[in-house]
Amino acid sequence: MSVLILASKSQIRATLLRNAGLEIDVVPARVDEESLRESLTAEGAGAHDLADALAEQKALKVALKNREAMVLGCDQILECEGRIFAKPASPDDAREHLTALRGKTHRLHTAAVLYHKGEPIWRHVATPRLTMRDFSDDFRDSYIAANWDEIRHCVGCYQIEGPGIRLFAQVEGDLFAVQGLPLLELLQILTRRKDIDG
Repeated sequence: MSVLILASKSQIRATLLRNAGLEIDVVPARVDEESLRESLTAEGAGAHDLADALAEQKALKVALKNREAMVLGCDQILECEGRIFAKPASPDDAREHLTALRGKTHRLHTAAVLYHKGEPIWRHVATPRLTMRDFSDDFRDSYIAANWDEIRHCVGCYQIEGPGIRLFAQVEGDLFAVQGLPLLELLQILTRRKDIDG
């Protein structure tokens, strides 16, 4: 297999790939996500397309400097009742986000785009549905205080593989996608292409 580069600083995505037996390099992409999101939203892009476009831009940025490598770009967009949520900028922001999501079902659009030799060769967007339980204000505030360093990097203010699972009443869909990567679909395409044994 060509070198697989993860164009993301997400430790969770890197861990998922390594736990699956893949050897990877990590080269975070420098992309102005906020400007790109605003531009695409102004053009009428929905959450699914936003996630896909952001994942592609990350893969492209790194692929242009690593043409022989396979480069994986990923992104997640959380959508609830027509509102698109970004990562929280502060604990107060996290409090507002969790209050808005409490007791409701939201969709988490998890996109992955794979580049090889400077061209996109595969893309996938998974959309799990997650329902938060009607937790108390005290639980919300203690959760944020105890976990801020971790959840500040997470859209939706949760890491489902940690204490964030306690926010939920129901999760429908791929748990790997909730964690940030449609891992099974990625492994299938790498196996079909004979990039990995299978």
